[in-house]
Amino acid sequence: MLDEISGSEGVNWNRLSQIGAAYGFTSAIVSALALAGVAVSLIVQNRQARADQVQGIRSYYLELARLELDDMALFQPVWGATDIADPHEQKRHVYADLMMNYAWMGFEIGTIREGLLRDMLAGMFTGEAGRHYWSRSHTSWIASSSGSRVGRRFLTIVSEEHARAVASGPPTRSPIAPSPPTVPVPVAGVSPAWRTSVGALIGLGTGLALGSLLRSRR
Repeated sequence: MLDEISGSEGVNWNRLSQIGAAYGFTSAIVSALALAGVAVSLIVQNRQARADQVQGIRSYYLELARLELDDMALFQPVWGATDIADPHEQKRHVYADLMMNYAWMGFEIGTIREGLLRDMLAGMFTGEAGRHYWSRSHTSWIASSSGSRVGRRFLTIVSEEHARAVASGPPTRSPIAPSPPTVPVPVAGVSPAWRTSVGALIGLGTGLALGSLLRSRR
């Protein structure tokens, strides 16, 4: 039938079959490469989706931390009891946690290289606020970040920089934050300042008028 369709005599169909089989092998290789590309694309998409989920959770956490910083007395007890009594030290602890999360996210996605991370941590651990934060929080960081190779490397760098800072000497003490200025509370029954001024002017005018009247009577 193929002879009739081709309209040619003496065609070596065995040779054509071998050539077709050779092209079929090449086609199989190309198809396998295409399938591998699709698999890699799916893996990358899965990782991107996972990264988006983690980023969403961390963004939500940052919003909670900002709310806590705005009103420590109201929101801090929700996180549980703390051994930090000073309210300014509580705010420093929350701010240090935000800085550490920023360093971790940047190191994880590659925007903060190891050299920059070590420089950030060296400055942070120079002061007592940074050292106090890591001494209180390193256990939770180990529990949350040691599950991946990047996380273990991050924890190693932080531990090395903390140990180097401690070995260098005592930390720089945190300055005592000034107390907020007291606002005078108005006393009930006391006139505001503008009423006092107006009353003084009225009294002065009345006194001048009475003085003029007395002089005219003399």
